[in-house]
Amino acid sequence: MSKTVKTPCIGVCSTVFGDEVCRGCKRFQHEIIQWNGYDDAAKRSVLNRLELLKVQIMKSKIRIIDQGLLQSQLLEYKIKFDEDNDPLCWIFDLLRSGSQSIVNTSDFGFELKDDSVSNLSELKKVMEEELFKLSEAHYQRYFNTEKYFNV
Repeated sequence: MSKTVKTPCIGVCSTVFGDEVCRGCKRFQHEIIQWNGYDDAAKRSVLNRLELLKVQIMKSKIRIIDQGLLQSQLLEYKIKFDEDNDPLCWIFDLLRSGSQSIVNTSDFGFELKDDSVSNLSELKKVMEEELFKLSEAHYQRYFNTEKYFNV
């Protein structure tokens, strides 16, 4: 029996204000509208794209030093994360939920690779903006047909 594919919605939808890419979950407007009509394979395809983009972003910023500790802390603090995703996505979810609460990253089994970010709240802001920009670029490249048909 396979798990139900859950929506990545975080309740902050900007597509209702005309954005083609949601600033909350980073799905495309048409994916949000059609989500309940998608089969599990289509939903997983969307989630896989978002996972790949998150990993791309996090690889240069985070080093996991103890995956078991990270997972146990996420469970202890009841942070919503998908155990099937790359652990770098777990950290993305952790920072999205509690970047202000973490004093020592090693207590959660990871460390920052880059000194250019001064704190985890700033890193959260940077990673959210990068994910939005990558999602927008993906949308413009593969789904925005207006640019090809406007004269």
